[in-house]
Amino acid sequence: MEPSTFIIIAIAAIVMVITGFSIYTAFGPPSAQLSDPFEDHED
Repeated sequence: MEPSTFIIIAIAAIVMVITGFSIYTAFGPPSAQLSDPFEDHED
């Protein structure tokens, strides 16, 4: 396998992992601990 192909696959995998973790944090069980700054500072 060429080094450039390996680098492209590695970068794509890292992007997929970060995206998956972000979606899990935003919509999964950890989202219950997130606070909404607009509700915290409602005038």
